[in-house]
Amino acid sequence: MELTHIEHLGIAVNSLEEAIPYYEKMLGLKCYSIEEVKDQKVKTAFFKIGQTKIELLESTDPEGTIAKFIEKRGEGIHHMAFATPSVKDCLTELEAKGVRLIDKEPRKGAEGLNIAFLHPKSTHGVLTEVCEDPNKK
Repeated sequence: MELTHIEHLGIAVNSLEEAIPYYEKMLGLKCYSIEEVKDQKVKTAFFKIGQTKIELLESTDPEGTIAKFIEKRGEGIHHMAFATPSVKDCLTELEAKGVRLIDKEPRKGAEGLNIAFLHPKSTHGVLTEVCEDPNKK
C-alpha cells in the first residue's frame, strides 16, 4: 500500500457562507471550489495550502452524516484523508490487515475522486478517508 500525502482535512461546519470568510479573510486562503455531493448530503468548499487541501463540509439534510456529527460534537475536524494511487488496492490491503471498512468498494466523492472511508473504531478514533491521487494514476 502506498500513501503519497495528506490529501485533505475535512472540517464540519454549520454554514459554508459563515465559515469561508474566516479561511479567506483571516488566513488568506482562497476558496477555489464549492460543490454539492448529493448522495452524501453535503456541500463542500475547498482551499489549498501547499499540497494539502482543507475541505469544509456543510450538511444539506438534517439527517445527513455531517448534521449528525455537528449535533453530537459541534463544528470541527470531521476526518483526515490520505492520497493513494489505488483506493481499491488500499482497501484490499487494509481489510486483510484487519482494518474495519465503512466502504468495501471505492465510490465517487467531491472533485470526482474515487474515495473510501475506514471505520474510526479501527483507526484510533479518527475517521479516515483514502482518496485516489490523480497524479499517480
